[in-house]
Amino acid sequence: MGYCFVTTILQDFSQRLLSWFKTHGRKDLPWQQDKTPYRVWVSEVMLQQTQVATVIPYFLKFMARFATVEMLADASLDDLLHIWSGLGYYARARNLHRAATIVAERHQGQLPRDLEAMTALPGIGRSTAGAILALAHGDRHPILDGNVKRVLARHGAVEGWPGDAAVERRLWQDAERYTPYSDVADYTQAIMDLGATLCTRNAPLCPVCPVAGDCRSAHDGLWQKYPGKKPVKQLPVQTKVFLMLTDPQGNVLMERRPPSGVWGGLWSFPELAPEENVASWCRHQLAAQVEVMESWPPFRHTFSHFHLDITPVRAVAQSIDPAVMEPDRFIWYNTDQDRRQGLSAPVARLLQAMRDDATGVK
Repeated sequence: MGYCFVTTILQDFSQRLLSWFKTHGRKDLPWQQDKTPYRVWVSEVMLQQTQVATVIPYFLKFMARFATVEMLADASLDDLLHIWSGLGYYARARNLHRAATIVAERHQGQLPRDLEAMTALPGIGRSTAGAILALAHGDRHPILDGNVKRVLARHGAVEGWPGDAAVERRLWQDAERYTPYSDVADYTQAIMDLGATLCTRNAPLCPVCPVAGDCRSAHDGLWQKYPGKKPVKQLPVQTKVFLMLTDPQGNVLMERRPPSGVWGGLWSFPELAPEENVASWCRHQLAAQVEVMESWPPFRHTFSHFHLDITPVRAVAQSIDPAVMEPDRFIWYNTDQDRRQGLSAPVARLLQAMRDDATGVK
C-alpha cells in the first residue's frame, strides 16, 4: 500500500467525521458556550467515567459557585465537595482543588499550554490533557477516552481489553494517525460524540455511521466483540455499621473521612465493624452514654473494586463530652439546614430518610 494511499485513507476518516459533526455533532453543551480553558478543564474532569446528562447540572452549579481558577483555589475543600456530592469518584474533586491551587500559584491563574506541564497537574492524564488543549486551543493532540477507545477498537478490529498495555499502545497509535492537522477542536469533539451517540456500547447505529464504510467490525458484523472485556474479577465484600447517632435536639453526628481513599474528605456516619457493640464504642470513642434505638435494613453500595454492605443503626446520645468533638473530625449536622459539607450519595440518602422519619413522611 503506497504512502499517498495510506495518507488519503487517514484524511478521509477525519474528513468524514468532520462532515458528520457539522450536521449531527453536539454544539450546545454548557462548556461549549463561553469556552475557556478553565471551563473545558472542569468539564473534562467531570466527564471522566460519567455521562454527559449526569454532568450537565453539576457543571452549571459548579460554575455558578467557582467561576474562575482563583475562586476554586480559594474555596475550602468542603465547599467543593458539597457541590460535587452525588457525582462520585471524589478523587477527581480533590485533584481538581489541588490543581487549581497550583495553577493559581505557579501559572498566574492560566492553565499551561504545554502537554507535559498539563499532565503534571493532579488528576490530568495524557488523554484529558490532550482533550483540554485540543478543545480549548485547537492544538493537535490525540485523545483516548472511553468513547474513543470503543470507536477505534471497532474500526480497526483491535482485539483485547484496552486496559492491557499492548492494546492501549495500538489504540494510541491509531488515535495519533487519525487526528488531523486542522479543525482539531471539531475533530476531537466529533470522535467523542460518535462514540457517545452512534458507536454506543450496545446496539450501535452502524448504518448511519460516517466511518462504517471501512470499519472492520461493522463489515464483519462483530461489533460486540470490540473492545475486549475487562477480565472478570470477583469483588471482595466489606461489611460496616453506619452509626446514625443523634443528640436530644435531633442533630446527627458526622465524622470526616480520611483525605484519601474511599469518599476521601467527605463527611459520613461513624463506621463500626459488625461485631462491635454500639454502646461500648460510644463510651470509649465519644465518652457518651447512648440509647440504641433500632437497626435499619442493610443495603449494598458497590465501588469499582469492592462491595460495601451497610447496616444503618439508629441511636440517641444522652450526653457527649465536648472535649471529644474535634472540629476537624466531628460535627453535629442539622438536617433541616443547608449545610456546605460534602456527602456521599448513600449518606445523603440516609440523612434524607432520617429527616423523613422525623417528620412522618412516608
